[in-house]
Amino acid sequence: MASATLRDELLCSICLSVFKDPVMLRCGHNYCRVCIDRVLDTQDGAGVYSCPECREEYQERPALMRNLYLHNVAERFLVTQPEQAEITGICCTYCVDSAVPAVKSCLLCEASLCDKHLRAHSKSPEHVLSEPSTSLEKRKCSVHKKMLEYYCTEDAACICVSCRLDGEHRGHRVEMLDEASEKKKKKLRNVLQKLMAKRKETEERVRSVEERRRKAQEKAAGEAEKVTALFTDIRRRLDDLEKRVLSEISRQEKQESLSLSALIQQLEIKKDELSRKMRHIEELCNMADPLTVLQEPDTGDLCDPEEGGGDEDTRGHDRQFHDVDDLDVAVISDTFRTLCDIISGIRIYGEGPADILLDVNTAHNNLIISDDLKTATRTEEKQNRPETAERFQYCPQVMSSRRFSSGRHYWDVEISRSVWWSVGMCYPSIDRRWDQSVIGYNNKSWCVRRSNNQYSVRHDRKVIQLPDNISSDRVRICLDYEAGRLSFYELCDPIRHLHTFTATFTEPLYAVLGISVPFFPGLHRGGSVRIIN
Repeated sequence: MASATLRDELLCSICLSVFKDPVMLRCGHNYCRVCIDRVLDTQDGAGVYSCPECREEYQERPALMRNLYLHNVAERFLVTQPEQAEITGICCTYCVDSAVPAVKSCLLCEASLCDKHLRAHSKSPEHVLSEPSTSLEKRKCSVHKKMLEYYCTEDAACICVSCRLDGEHRGHRVEMLDEASEKKKKKLRNVLQKLMAKRKETEERVRSVEERRRKAQEKAAGEAEKVTALFTDIRRRLDDLEKRVLSEISRQEKQESLSLSALIQQLEIKKDELSRKMRHIEELCNMADPLTVLQEPDTGDLCDPEEGGGDEDTRGHDRQFHDVDDLDVAVISDTFRTLCDIISGIRIYGEGPADILLDVNTAHNNLIISDDLKTATRTEEKQNRPETAERFQYCPQVMSSRRFSSGRHYWDVEISRSVWWSVGMCYPSIDRRWDQSVIGYNNKSWCVRRSNNQYSVRHDRKVIQLPDNISSDRVRICLDYEAGRLSFYELCDPIRHLHTFTATFTEPLYAVLGISVPFFPGLHRGGSVRIIN
């Protein structure tokens, strides 16, 4: 009993085995070094470490102090106790008063024996001893109740000597258990090597994906910072504009109010003068003495000879009032309505870039398509491809193999060493043989195009010239099929909107690109367009 009690005191609470290289935390609890290291490793991500028993927390990974005294006690205990007890935890069947570790198990008796009972155990051959085990019946033949000694390779079963000589495995090819076990271990080692290689490959992929995730997070953080700064600047400019507009409205209101006040004052004076004259005339009209009436100046003389000048003054004030530079609120309102329409039209293409591959079956024979089906390169050497109905035969163009009939998508292209190119989208019913096949020159395609140093967008032969200061060699094409919007952007910093087509799409759309002009040999030689994700 004392041995069992001592053993309980020497057990690691993590692996439930006797301490191996015990170490102690500051809280006083002891663990195997390997066990506590494994626990602390799992706590690395949380940022807080704790003792598995008392849950005392540490802000930093705690230092492990080796408990030399406990190490020596555990070592002495293991020397005095059989190693098998530590490995198996199986106790002697016959030691009923205390738990004594077993050193052997008898297959015939189906019992486990300690050193003491092993010395008294029968030494006869039928009492086959094995390493301590709790499932002794599994080591004996279920039919003949004899020890399993052979392995039948034909039936893949462990058998006893009776099975081999007289039973159903008679005449079968058999091997000793050790021999068969070694062969299986060899196969398992091969499998283990393959699994280790796969695990290593998986670990590499995990590291690669983690690196991509880190870069994606860094990119997202950078983009978010740029967008935040952009919108902060826009809000600041809008606030400044609001203050200027309100200030101008207030200034004009004050100016107009002063002008109107002066005009009102002059009109009041004029009204008083007219009232005075009206009263005088009324008095004359009411006089009974004709001599007095006739001796007064003519009624026309009663009017102010400079009256016309006064009217001109008031009219001059009116003109001054109307000549004030009014703030054109209607123009501002129209401008902001346009801005609101633009903001409402902005689409966030959050589904990620479309995976687009070029369709070689549509490629003109003056285009070389790369093995990854992402790049088209202009060449003067004709490619030996059959002239089929789906192949472009008039202009060096190629369509994608993927079609788009719903949803929102975008894809990017990069142009190199080409002064003439077109990228866009088209219907599958586009002509492939004549001049109507050039993208942008029919009602079945939309594109952005560069010719020499001039940029334009085209559809149904209608051309809209773009600014010449396009410096980036990357273009983004965004499609919102249901909304009927096809937009083109220059991939600069910040990204710049070039143009948006609006239409009601009646067919699926395919990505399409073209390079150089086929009927000018030697001109615009080379150049390529590459689809980038």
